[in-house]
Amino acid sequence: MKNYAFIDWQNLNLWIRSQGFELDYRKLRLYLKNKYFVDTAFMFLGFVEGNQKLYTKLQKAGFILVFKPTIAYKRNGAEVVKGNVDAELVLRAAAREFANYDKAIIISWDGDFHCLIDFLIEKNKLLLLMTPNHKYSGLLKQFYGHILVITKTIINNIKLDK
Repeated sequence: MKNYAFIDWQNLNLWIRSQGFELDYRKLRLYLKNKYFVDTAFMFLGFVEGNQKLYTKLQKAGFILVFKPTIAYKRNGAEVVKGNVDAELVLRAAAREFANYDKAIIISWDGDFHCLIDFLIEKNKLLLLMTPNHKYSGLLKQFYGHILVITKTIINNIKLDK
């Protein structure tokens, strides 16, 4: 059985940073491989000049990086960089890679993935929706039986380093 993971890096990264942790991405990749038999793991993120060290680290950990262009704008006087990966993640999971995997894990809390989750369930291809937060979108609540919230137990299995 071939399982793929499709990861919204921004959602995951925001949650990890809000908890004050640094994620060992190599261990996350091993966790996905060993626990859920994930052969291929795509990480979707906005491309920012100067982040090559991070990108190299993620690739060495075993993730396939899918970049989106970013835009910078001001919000409350501070510069915000935004790279919207949602469409690319949906396209990869529902079309480009669909025939290549048996089951998918989606890692995000974003309600924009509602249509993808619904589609994957309909096609019997959703293994799991992992959300890095109990406060995931209300649009995802109907998929409760497919959701695994990343808890402290899971964090300990992944071995986050503080």
